[in-house]
Amino acid sequence: MENNRVLIDHVSVSVYKIPTQTPEADGTLDWDHTILVYVEINGGGKTGIGYSYASYATAILIKEILSERIKGMNIFDIPSIGYHMIHAIRNQGRDGIASMAISAVDTALWDLKAKLLDISLVKLLGNLKEKVAVYGSGGFTNYSDQQLEEQVKLWKSFGINKIKIKIGRDPKGDETRILNLQKYYGERPEIFVDANGAYQKKEALYYGKRFAELGVVWFEEPVSSDDIESLKFLSENVPPPVNIAAGEYGYNLFYFNRMLKEKAVDILQIDATRCGGFSEMIKAINLGETYSIPVSTHCAPCLHLHVACATNVIHMEYFYDHYRIETKLFDGAITPVNGYLKPDCSRPGIGLELKKKDAEKFFVQIIQIDGI
Repeated sequence: MENNRVLIDHVSVSVYKIPTQTPEADGTLDWDHTILVYVEINGGGKTGIGYSYASYATAILIKEILSERIKGMNIFDIPSIGYHMIHAIRNQGRDGIASMAISAVDTALWDLKAKLLDISLVKLLGNLKEKVAVYGSGGFTNYSDQQLEEQVKLWKSFGINKIKIKIGRDPKGDETRILNLQKYYGERPEIFVDANGAYQKKEALYYGKRFAELGVVWFEEPVSSDDIESLKFLSENVPPPVNIAAGEYGYNLFYFNRMLKEKAVDILQIDATRCGGFSEMIKAINLGETYSIPVSTHCAPCLHLHVACATNVIHMEYFYDHYRIETKLFDGAITPVNGYLKPDCSRPGIGLELKKKDAEKFFVQIIQIDGI
């Protein structure tokens, strides 16, 4: 590495379609698979990896627009690479697929930079803490009582005492499901609920007050996360111990700044697979700190772990689908101990390597059609 100058030799992207264990649903959506968009960046004899839970179109955008734009740039100039990517997607729009594409590339850049220095990412960024608490997340609205009980017991086996379930399809039935969590867990866990924007403002206020009576501490996306005004109203009017949480669909700093400035949430969620990668995630976390708003990471627990340990993140989501994928497909995936994730700092970068043999059966060929 002459003068900390290592050029990007190659950027590759691949897509994997992983079926869910069973069909799943939340307050507003149903699905039976998850798409993993996986990026490798080569330079200086090392390979950095990154990924996003996105769509096929995300991979095509990386391949057709981003990969050639950043090839030959200095891996140590990640801010410069980031601005080049943002400029490259100007006509595609900053949010959504374009931001998720940038996210996957940016995380791979940080992984490669740490690998070139032969240190873990958290050591490169600097430790704030050695481990991060997680909350078990799943509890899909179409789960049977038996499925929900089995998942709760899985979280308890990891020492997790914070549990989130999906709500919104059957509000009256959701109260029973919330009460059942205590029965399944065997003691009183911290209960989180996620409506995925299923309610209107007054409806959300009604259920928010009811959830407070049930001891719920987290009410996520009671209304659409784009409805900043209603989120603010609920944050001001839903009583303790409930905290209003949102932010997982934040694709840029302007969105996070508006949400924080309007005091729309009690806890801000940030997802590095959507917001522009680790680079933008760190900026957003620091922005949250300036407003004295706690930050929690959304999904992708193994990807977020190192940045969470280097920043003032209060906890991370241990989402069931991503727990399955990351432990199945990545060597180095960490599972919780006593409710915490702790990075393995003996592994460089983010500590993950794709088990390509295991991933082969999920590989999807992306076909480019001329003229479309």
